[in-house]
Amino acid sequence: MSNNPWGEDEQNSNPPQSDETQASPAQTRDAKKRSTKEWRLIEKMVSSLHVEHRRTRRWGIFFKGLTFIYLFALLGSFWYIQEPELQSESSRTHVAVVRVEGPIADGEKAGADSVIWSLRKAFENPHSLAVILRINSPGGSPVQSGYVYDEINRLSEKYPQKKVYAVITDIGASGAYYMAAAADEIYADKASLVGSIGVVSAGFGFVDLIEKLGVERRMLTAGEHKGLMDPFQPLESNEREFWQQVLDTTHQQFIDQVKAGRGDRLKNDERLFTGLVWTGEQAVELGLVDALGSTSYVAREVIGVETLVDYSAKDSPFEQLIDRLGVSMASHLASLVGVGQPLQLH
Repeated sequence: MSNNPWGEDEQNSNPPQSDETQASPAQTRDAKKRSTKEWRLIEKMVSSLHVEHRRTRRWGIFFKGLTFIYLFALLGSFWYIQEPELQSESSRTHVAVVRVEGPIADGEKAGADSVIWSLRKAFENPHSLAVILRINSPGGSPVQSGYVYDEINRLSEKYPQKKVYAVITDIGASGAYYMAAAADEIYADKASLVGSIGVVSAGFGFVDLIEKLGVERRMLTAGEHKGLMDPFQPLESNEREFWQQVLDTTHQQFIDQVKAGRGDRLKNDERLFTGLVWTGEQAVELGLVDALGSTSYVAREVIGVETLVDYSAKDSPFEQLIDRLGVSMASHLASLVGVGQPLQLH
């Protein structure tokens, strides 16, 4: 009789496992072989990926290195090819050239800081026989132009033996002509554009547009005319009259400086100061230009020295590289469409 309190046979308490749950030694060995083979495949794939990653990284380092070597080579070429010209040529008798190119504005290549720095270097060099201001600019800030005009007069008084010649290439208008008027003589090509002695202040008015769009303009000011020239506010007649006075005053300053620089060479023509632009050939007849001629012509035939040395301020090698890549073009286009520009001589 069994002592099991449940009245069951001990032999039946743990029923034997079926054939499905029990694996034979052969099956176990096969399973281990498959597992080992799978791991080997995984290890092989991982190893291959690791090798490929290392190869890709080495090639990436290689090409990056080539890129940096190329960039440094370009920088070196700019430095060693362009910079030594002034040092090598300025130690003998020569004609100094200072370029005024592009819009005249603070921070630009044709701005007062850059041009004045170059002019001082040109005048200070005892081997420079004369200075040519080579102009290709549509104009710009009357303030920047006035700074250069005054500096030319100052340097001419300090170095009376050195004459200043302005040579206009494609265009020497407005603020650019303002600068040229300080020179002892002005030359241009027969097809150059010269003059445009006037002042302009331009903008847009969006008052009717925002009303149609249902937009409300909210602007708070302390001062009755603090919002003068705001494009979203109507321009009152008294404000228009005031701003016209500002333009007229600046225009008269421009006229006075041109008359002081050109003197009796200017013809008595009422159109001279109306903002019109003339060809170089017409400008000679009006007294705005002394004669026709290029930079090399003035150096060779007028001054009597053929060697020209460029004293214009140059960008750093890195800036020249960026300029080559076209970034400066985007910056210039952005400046052209800027809002709220100051007065311009055009």
